[in-house]
Amino acid sequence: MIRTVLTDAQWDRMAPHCLGKDSDPGRSGGDNRLFLEAVLWKARTNSPWRDLPDEFGHWNTIFKRFNDWSRKGVFERIFEAVSDDPDMEYAMVDATIVPVHRHGHGAKGGPQNQAIGQSKGGWTTKILALTDALGNLVRFHLLPGQRYDTIGVAALIDGIDFDTILADKAFDANWIIEEMNERGARIVISQRPKRKHPITIDKQVYKWRHLIENFFCKLKEFKAIAMRSDKTDRNFSAMIYACAAVINSR
Repeated sequence: MIRTVLTDAQWDRMAPHCLGKDSDPGRSGGDNRLFLEAVLWKARTNSPWRDLPDEFGHWNTIFKRFNDWSRKGVFERIFEAVSDDPDMEYAMVDATIVPVHRHGHGAKGGPQNQAIGQSKGGWTTKILALTDALGNLVRFHLLPGQRYDTIGVAALIDGIDFDTILADKAFDANWIIEEMNERGARIVISQRPKRKHPITIDKQVYKWRHLIENFFCKLKEFKAIAMRSDKTDRNFSAMIYACAAVINSR
């Protein structure tokens, strides 16, 4: 018996955004719920696709379907469908490092064409994330592991309104402080010791930043995220969207 991840309530919210429904034009797909469970089994175990239990169907058919949905942005749409109405009173920004499994190498163009970089910890990928006040994922961006955390923040916060930003001292950059002042957003960013004119922050509010760290812990319960084995950023992002959709809809 395969242990399922999705509840009926979660599936009801995700189902309308899957491909191959009976209401879609053209050939209908196989059991979409079973397919999503197969993807989540892969995410939980990080086993090779060819090790998928037979109950899910032929592993190569499932992988090709996953790759097709990834290319068409289906997992991102599912994530957005279950992540509506985020609480943007507070926005939290942080990054986490994940090692890259040897199976995660080999994409065309080499690692330099993917968010894979060599740092002290070996080959790694950095997940830069923005969560809402409840610690639910809103956006994320992939970076090579050796890149600074502040790279990618501009795209992460572009077009998103929030009242307060929370972040650790890795994000204490002048341009971020200046942009927050222009927006009129309250700044709760831990200050670097060498800052000449440190900003006074609300230390009680800063403690709430543990919520984004909690999110990373939940995300890394899925072993395929804790250790990247997807060769391309597109497929790794699709896996993150699938896992985050489960987390956000709990």
